[in-house]
Amino acid sequence: MFTTFFSGSRIVRRTHSPSSKPIDYNAAPPNLSTLANAYLYDTWRPKAHVLPAYGQIGDPCMHYTSPSSGLFHVEYLHEGASGPTTSDLVTYTDLKPNSAPFIRAGGINDPIAVFDGSVMETGINGTPTLLYTSVSYLPIQWTTAYTKGSETQYLAIERDGGRNFTKLAHGPVSPSPPFAVNVTGFRDPYVFKDPQIDALLERANGTWYTLISGGVHGSGPSLFLYAQYGDEADAFQKWEYLGHWWHEGANTTWTDANWAGRWGFNFEVANHARLDECGASPNGEIVLTVGAEWSYDPIVPQVLDNREMLWVAGTQSIVKGALEFEPSMAGPLDAGRSAYAAAGKLLPATSQASRASGAPDRFITYGWLTGDFNGTLPFPKAQQDWTGSLLLPRELSIGRLDVVDNALAREKGSWRIECENGNGTLTLATLHQKIARELLAAFKSDATNLITQTGGAMSSSNLFDNSPRSKHYPMTASIIYPSDSCNTCIRAGFTILYGPHESTAIYYPFSNESLIIDRSNSSAAASTTPGINTGLETGKLRLFDIPGGGIEPLNLTIVVDSGVVEVHVNDQFVLSTWIWSWYEISRDIGFLVEGGEVEFGEVRTWEGLVDAWPGRLS
Repeated sequence: MFTTFFSGSRIVRRTHSPSSKPIDYNAAPPNLSTLANAYLYDTWRPKAHVLPAYGQIGDPCMHYTSPSSGLFHVEYLHEGASGPTTSDLVTYTDLKPNSAPFIRAGGINDPIAVFDGSVMETGINGTPTLLYTSVSYLPIQWTTAYTKGSETQYLAIERDGGRNFTKLAHGPVSPSPPFAVNVTGFRDPYVFKDPQIDALLERANGTWYTLISGGVHGSGPSLFLYAQYGDEADAFQKWEYLGHWWHEGANTTWTDANWAGRWGFNFEVANHARLDECGASPNGEIVLTVGAEWSYDPIVPQVLDNREMLWVAGTQSIVKGALEFEPSMAGPLDAGRSAYAAAGKLLPATSQASRASGAPDRFITYGWLTGDFNGTLPFPKAQQDWTGSLLLPRELSIGRLDVVDNALAREKGSWRIECENGNGTLTLATLHQKIARELLAAFKSDATNLITQTGGAMSSSNLFDNSPRSKHYPMTASIIYPSDSCNTCIRAGFTILYGPHESTAIYYPFSNESLIIDRSNSSAAASTTPGINTGLETGKLRLFDIPGGGIEPLNLTIVVDSGVVEVHVNDQFVLSTWIWSWYEISRDIGFLVEGGEVEFGEVRTWEGLVDAWPGRLS
């Protein structure tokens, strides 16, 4: 059981169990589902990530920078929608005690639920204005017939600095999907401005547009485009349908080689950004992040078979009188099977965080790492008293790499050819994603201990000379594979959270072109408790031949934050997952090498991370 009480604006939580002994993490775990409620509150709870004080976190959404304060609001679905503010992308402050929501379901337009939305920073009367999906009927699934009126789009206005949003006293601004379209979904409006659309459609400069995610039964996933119109007094209450801005065939793929999963049957949580090599730019390339729902069985589809969080870049043009988007490259935003529903927003250079760090305009996105695999696992949620977390904030941009011109580089994948250089090389473009600079700097500057492990040529596995004393740290490393690796069975990486009873392997088998997290032995608790997922995590990743000889190095940043593990590779690939390590002594790190010799660079581990919630006590 747990007790919660308030001390000023500080949230104080104490976990206790009068009838049980303290948890012994040096002994084998019991069946965790038999323990008292909240008994496991601290066991796997991350300290540097964003999550509410208790309960389940849902989709991140509705982020915005306050025009008046410059604070960045990081919102998520939690008993409605709630979330903190941050001045530095490092520490966060709850706007209401106990992570209480700023908007709840229960109105005439949203009697059942509040789904995702996004905020126009200068909306009605220049005030931040939220456009969100108001829900009147459930369940809503792409596998079943759509109930008309179940999802509508509705407005609310910020007050009290974002502590509350007041719903407008009128009907939905989008009361139904496009006429005569048999949709699979119609939700998650994302608002944005786009000068190119203004010019192509001869709209007023600075027009707000919104993408609404969904699909069409028997046809495939779609993004529906709308634009505000009308006089100044009612411009935010009137939205004109502009057509299917993007549509893909049902359950089709970007490539059969699986570089970007499947488009699926229904799109969710689509975000729109314009990016260049520096970050966000109004004249940059169109980049979307989008959730795709698909099934292993296309004949009798199952709604929760698979969901993937993808990114896609491309161009837009007028086709037969309508504006349409055409992809040019795509890939996974996060290859983790529990990673989904990412949401981001422009963080301007004028924000508090960017002014302090000197950063330009950026697009910052947060993913959601579900704690129970989208509600399909009987994980001991009551005993933990919270479920799921947001992933670390990432800066998105367009990245480029010069590579040798060969068949592998010319394959259709999560990259595209930017330039044929005429000297036997190509310049490839892809999406770059990096941990927010302020946060990565804080991990290093605030570390309680720096561990340096010498690298070198290795052909066998061995443990580090020194390992962390906790399960909170980032580590950086590089691995260089020999030029003939494609003809070998070589694989290399690291073993983390290693002990006599548990261990987790993170490695790259070159011939398989996949980054793998092997969790088969990661949790002793999995053998005693149902619902603890220890399945293999994997994602496609190619290392290219580079000019001058050799293979692109594998540059790793691995963040371990109690139960959350994020693996970032070459500023372009991320694989995030849960590791339910039980034993206190499962803390060692080691080199992992099989099938040949590789060259490891120096490995650095910064212990401690940061406390993202200095205003919370738990």
